[in-house]
Amino acid sequence: MEEEKKGKQYWDWGWARSILFAIVVAFLIRAYILTPVLVEGASMEPTLHDHEKIIVSKTISWIGEIHRGDIVIIKDDEVKINYVKRVIGLPGETIEMKDDVLFVNGKEIREPYLDDYKKTANQLGSRLTGDFGPIEVPKDHYFVMGDNRPHSMDSRTDSLDTLGFIETDRIIGKSKFVLFPFKNIRITK
Repeated sequence: MEEEKKGKQYWDWGWARSILFAIVVAFLIRAYILTPVLVEGASMEPTLHDHEKIIVSKTISWIGEIHRGDIVIIKDDEVKINYVKRVIGLPGETIEMKDDVLFVNGKEIREPYLDDYKKTANQLGSRLTGDFGPIEVPKDHYFVMGDNRPHSMDSRTDSLDTLGFIETDRIIGKSKFVLFPFKNIRITK
């Protein structure tokens, strides 16, 4: 009878340890590696849609770098909101936009994620992005824009409201893939 009690206590403690271990691992993964983020608004259309849930890699602060074209999540501590934007300019670069063409340090940069939008804008006789620049990105900062350029609050000074240049420590992570809705699961580019 005593052996039966010991066996049962060991079994219960074993399950409790396993559950506790799983909770700790899940917390660590969410805090330091991957976390879900809800896209709110249309500023990243057509790449990301309103109310899609994306998985964000938070490893950039310790093993990764930020590159032009990355979709990043930016924290805003003042209004307690996160923004999802695309990195356009890196620290020290000069950014300029002319006739919907991006120039970085005087060199034309192709933005294939905007091809369909540009085609539609051209058919309507309008432009996707107003001209601006040249603008130099300060050290330890990034220049970001939404893919839905006419409807994006971003680093441009001529947008309705502006996020300005984004300090490195405000970038939470990079978008890796869309998780929800399930019919839209895909890698983000």
